[in-house]
Amino acid sequence: MPSVDSSTRLRAHDELRLIAIEQFATVGFAGASLQQIADIAGYSKSSVLYHFASKEALLEAAIAPAVDALEVLFSEYIAAGRSDEARAAFIEQFVDFLIRHRLEVHTFINQGSSLRGIPIIDRANAVVAALGDAVCDEHASTVDRMRFGVALGGAAFILVADMTFPDLGDIVPVDDARDALITVIGELLALINR
Repeated sequence: MPSVDSSTRLRAHDELRLIAIEQFATVGFAGASLQQIADIAGYSKSSVLYHFASKEALLEAAIAPAVDALEVLFSEYIAAGRSDEARAAFIEQFVDFLIRHRLEVHTFINQGSSLRGIPIIDRANAVVAALGDAVCDEHASTVDRMRFGVALGGAAFILVADMTFPDLGDIVPVDDARDALITVIGELLALINR
């Protein structure tokens, strides 16, 4: 019986994970199928199921690293305190996180409510809610909470809009987006709790 090289299995695992997150971000979790992911990757559906027991397991593998990174970023933000300097540093780190994990963030921000009950989505939703509570203290107005939502949701949207709506073209190249997002998110969050 021929043996399968473990590096081949790892490559297939990573390739499937990357294709899956692209599909989940562009056509949605409900719209993506294991068969479509297998076809795009050039594998059989049974090969996908060899690596991932279910579509939910594939979703977990695809977005867990981003949720882990967001939890670390959130912990560092809380530890740094609420000074203007700490907020500015957080915004830069947060924008870098959004750019690095834009597909994952788009998936759990924009599909989070429809995917409740899937453990990794529930975990992501909890971190986003905790981050919102940390940015917007208990005295925050509805307007302040909306500012936070627009900052997060707007950034998640703009970073994948060209994939979601290919007819629009490259709305904002990622290289140009970083500085703009730091400015816009900084302006929105600076108005909160003031």
